[in-house]
Amino acid sequence: MRFIIQRDRLVQSVQDVMKAVTSRTTIPILTGIKIVATDEGVTLTGSDSDISIESYIPKEEAGDEIVEIKQTGAIVLQAKFFSEIVKKLPTDFVEMEVQNQLQVVIRSGKSEFNLNGLDPEEYPRLPQVEEENAFKIPTDLLKALVRQTVFAVSTSETRPVLTGVNWKVENGELICIATDSHRLALRKAKIEIETAHNYNVVIPGKSLNELSKILDDNNELVEIVITENQVLFKAKHLLFFSRLLEGNYPDTSRLIPAESKTEVIVNTKDFLHAIDRASLLAREGRNNVVRLATLESKGIEISSNTPEIGKVIEELVAQSIDGEELKISFSAKYVMDALKTLEGHEIKISFTGAMRPFLIRPLNDDSLLQLILPVRTY
Repeated sequence: MRFIIQRDRLVQSVQDVMKAVTSRTTIPILTGIKIVATDEGVTLTGSDSDISIESYIPKEEAGDEIVEIKQTGAIVLQAKFFSEIVKKLPTDFVEMEVQNQLQVVIRSGKSEFNLNGLDPEEYPRLPQVEEENAFKIPTDLLKALVRQTVFAVSTSETRPVLTGVNWKVENGELICIATDSHRLALRKAKIEIETAHNYNVVIPGKSLNELSKILDDNNELVEIVITENQVLFKAKHLLFFSRLLEGNYPDTSRLIPAESKTEVIVNTKDFLHAIDRASLLAREGRNNVVRLATLESKGIEISSNTPEIGKVIEELVAQSIDGEELKISFSAKYVMDALKTLEGHEIKISFTGAMRPFLIRPLNDDSLLQLILPVRTY
């Protein structure tokens, strides 16, 4: 194998596939990056057996030559060293050549590295995915879906299925749900799907986070293929495979209250800042609890009291308050996490009593909702 490649493109591809490489693997070859040169271009692969990422660099793009292939072939290189070397090479072009016995020479300008490679035949094959039931979704929407749900997944391994986001496809709609049993995030989006195929799968939160980091900010379509135990995201020159989590995701629909006793409409930013300030003193306390009380004069009072530090009280004018009076306590962090995902100036908060979960959603937008369980204070 021998080729000459633009360094910037190589660096970008290496950074992308590195997101799947981990040093904590039980399969030694997975600490490497697989490089394959064909007559069409160069493909890099990284994997930790949960996530696999393949990045393709075509020979030319828009009439611009990116790779010059002198000889086809394949090799696996230690990811840690290879990624550091590539970043620090002196010139804009890199030549890579595999010599006898898996020895690799990397040349750029006046610098030359010799690395020991590993046998590419030993590298695990990527999952084979049948692509008949794919659906497509714009990149920016996909990133929004992830951002608005993935923060609510559980970080505890006691119920592994909750460390993922539940993706359901039914009637041309994709529904994404995440919960750690103290809060829940739900986002829906219309999708274009050719078949009337329904899905109900759980994608690890970690996979979605990594995917979101790799995807460019644009509205090009990403193709999504779901199989029994894998999901594949296909973007331009990029394949991202993730294992699905096993187990049934709990039915969360019954958690979401249908009616409410108190409805408050407030400005998103003002509410977020008020909770942020109230949490300054609550942060030291064990559970970072903030209290909210409705006032008779269309206002709400946000307060927190940590006996050993002090207390803070702040009044906020609401645009409207309907229903019963209310006092409720909740985790400031959970509410702030939820508010940061909402777009739009106004939010509607629906309460069904001091001990029941409450809903936060953007005004006039039914596609997104955040549910939070209150904290009992005695």
